[in-house]
Amino acid sequence: MTKKLLFVTGTRADFGKLEPLAVAARDAGFDVSFWITGMHMLERYGLTKIEVRRVQGVGVHEFLNQRSGEAQDVTLAKTVIGFSDFVSEHKPDLVIVHGDRIEAMACAIVCATNYIRCAHIEGGEVSGTIDEVFRHCNTKLAHCHFVSSDAAVDRVRRLGEPQSSIFKIGSPELDFHARPSGVQLADVKARYDIAFDDYGICTFHPVTSEADTMERQARDLFGVMTASNRNFVVILPNNDPGAEGIVSVIMELPRDRFRVLPSMRFAHFSELMKNAACIVGNSSAGVREAPFLGVPSLDVGSRQNARSDAPSITSVHARDTDKIAAFLRGEWGKSYTKDAQFGQGSAADQFVDILKSDEFWTRSFQKVFQDNA
Repeated sequence: MTKKLLFVTGTRADFGKLEPLAVAARDAGFDVSFWITGMHMLERYGLTKIEVRRVQGVGVHEFLNQRSGEAQDVTLAKTVIGFSDFVSEHKPDLVIVHGDRIEAMACAIVCATNYIRCAHIEGGEVSGTIDEVFRHCNTKLAHCHFVSSDAAVDRVRRLGEPQSSIFKIGSPELDFHARPSGVQLADVKARYDIAFDDYGICTFHPVTSEADTMERQARDLFGVMTASNRNFVVILPNNDPGAEGIVSVIMELPRDRFRVLPSMRFAHFSELMKNAACIVGNSSAGVREAPFLGVPSLDVGSRQNARSDAPSITSVHARDTDKIAAFLRGEWGKSYTKDAQFGQGSAADQFVDILKSDEFWTRSFQKVFQDNA
């Protein structure tokens, strides 16, 4: 009988990592569906559920789990109830969740309490934010782990997970960047009304544990960017606590040098990144995709602490305006050797090969803590 795979996506970021896996699984003959929730459902963030619906040959199910500004614990509770109702009817063989988002943890809880196999993508990562707690919770709730690096393998093992349940496949979003985007840069600029030939890309997300200071951090960062007289494409942040302050600063930026977008299609964003002079902010794109593409990146603040040591990354304190300015002067337009510490862009093929094995599906639901992992 064909196995039913259900991918949970709540943001444009996790969809960028899950889509290559889902498409490869679909092409391998699995019955693939997406459960769409979170930011995807909110119009102010670009209504990115439309992007998920563009994937051919998969099922799509939507669930509105939040209102803008709603407390995370309320969102968690709503998602648990909604996902529980859904899986009781649709009965997936495997649920795939990603990372450290509230939606992922809610669905992993439902899987654990209903004896549904759950695969966690990119466990074992570290960061400087409270969301790391959610990521490690997801590791303990999940039955198997598809991780990005040797360091992540080691961290998941130290959380007591057996080596036999951990699979290093690299970061799935690199699969996008390892192949031609399928679009031309001129088409990207025309679609998104980007008038710049020489540009950087900036995404600055809130850090939930620093929500009260995010507006000040944003004013320092964007103040230096404005003073640099450079051009930037700015992608709006996610909807975590602290986002409103960041958005208020972004809305004040001069539009002749800052093109502000709620989101972009992934193929278009990939092509834009490949041709950017630099990446600025605290998105994972700056510490994963940018090094893979050899593009210099400025990692601002604590959100991506210790995620990568690639030489193309410059890390600065969020309010260190001198170092931010120095980066924009000295690193703009440089090219670095491709960094492959998070894979070669073949995560999806490895993922499918693992799912094709009988051993994967016969693993016991009973987890046993590995004391000397």
